[in-house]
Order: sequence, then C-alpha cells, then structure tokens
Amino acid sequence: MASLTLRVWVKPRSRVSSLEQAPDGTWVARLTSPPVDGKANEELIALVAKHFRCRKADVRITAGATARVKRLSIDAP
Repeated sequence: MASLTLRVWVKPRSRVSSLEQAPDGTWVARLTSPPVDGKANEELIALVAKHFRCRKADVRITAGATARVKRLSIDAP
C-alpha cells in the first residue's frame, strides 16, 4: 500500500473552508471550525479526504495534532 505525506499549515476560524498548495510545496488549510475539542482536526481530515478523493479513514495526523503545522499521511491502495 502506498502512502503520501503532506505538510499542512492550518488556519482555523476562517470564513470559508479550502485546501491549497503553496509555492514551496506545503499545503494551506483554511478551516471554519475553531481549534477546540478536535473539531478543526476533524474538519481537516474531511477536507483532505474530499480533496484527494479517498476515505476519511485513510487520512491520519501523524505529527502536530495540537499545532498549526501538521504532518498528515494518506494511505491509498
């Protein structure tokens, strides 16, 4: 099984949810959820899964669960 690793910079409490790749290769995720009780992390996983057309179960936060810069792993068959 192949795995893709992303470095994502998260901006919670944004007006609109979006996921874009920056020129340096990192990803910027704007989330409407606040960073409380894991709501922003849940929205981030759903947003990444939708963008890469995979299941939410295939997306994991491997580092930075409480930080603004996170490392995500996407498992694809």
